[in-house]
Amino acid sequence: MTDNATLEAGMRRALELAANGPATGPNPRVGCVILDGSGQVLAEGWHRGAGTPHAEVAALAQLPAGAARGATAIVTLEPCNHTGRTGPCVLALIHAGVARVVYAVADPGLESGGGGDRLRSHGIDVTGGLLAGEVESFLADWLVAARLGRPFVTLKWASSLDGRAAAADGTSRWITGPEARQDVHRRRSAADAILVGTGTVLADDPALTARDADGQLLPAQPVPVVIGTRVIPADAALRAHPQPPLIFATDDLLAVLQDLHRRGIRHAFIEGGPTLASAFVAAGLVDEYVVYLAPTLLGGGRLPLGDIGVAGITEQRRLTIEHYDRIGEDLLVVARPR
Repeated sequence: MTDNATLEAGMRRALELAANGPATGPNPRVGCVILDGSGQVLAEGWHRGAGTPHAEVAALAQLPAGAARGATAIVTLEPCNHTGRTGPCVLALIHAGVARVVYAVADPGLESGGGGDRLRSHGIDVTGGLLAGEVESFLADWLVAARLGRPFVTLKWASSLDGRAAAADGTSRWITGPEARQDVHRRRSAADAILVGTGTVLADDPALTARDADGQLLPAQPVPVVIGTRVIPADAALRAHPQPPLIFATDDLLAVLQDLHRRGIRHAFIEGGPTLASAFVAAGLVDEYVVYLAPTLLGGGRLPLGDIGVAGITEQRRLTIEHYDRIGEDLLVVARPR
């Protein structure tokens, strides 16, 4: 039997492999490592995107027939149990004759879940939960989308050290330095969609693109999404975005998110002003806060958030800081609701 240290090393390698997959889109990033009875690696694989072989199948495809018999398959996500564009991974593992499957996180899908039980019914030893915390963090956006039927929502803002998002006259370019601004563009590129309100479009006319330090478009561009009932001008900059904009003339935020989920959007990045940001926070629809703090003072009342439904200190919305980093002269804080 392979020892725990070897299994953990295999899972961490599977997680490294999973990171090779596409960060955006409706499918999870999954990695797989197949070990022989002595703990040596026989094959590795990862999911390269919709319509391509899943990680387990990609790994098994590297082996001659019968080579996986009696082996251990280590997978970051519970093997799927349904037929989509590809067949169920559980059947591939069963037919390959693997003796043991170890996964980190259970598949929450109503159709795709249950792979572990199906494997057990065929006499395969199945263990779940290995390094679950690390893999949960890695798959956070996809897991939230799968569990809640809406995209994982990141809310970003930049503010001065005294918590102001703009000067008294409304100007905000630039509170943070170039390194922080480039980090924002990187995060935009890693999201499926970028959300703003009509107020931001009318006031700032943003392009909502993801660009490199030279202003060139990055290969991956988020879908621009505008929420609100005010009319967007025909010549608005976002209408020239590489992705056709989606405009929702409604204040029903959950309905918007559910619509985006049906379109295959799994990670939404909010860059709107305080009105939209506050509405998402008040509705309990923010899964991650990305806040850039600049070493400057602005004073005044231009806050990144307005009323979020907190009337007294006992109603405060407590967050857990995931990590913080120095980026140029600025401080980045990433936090999630408790």
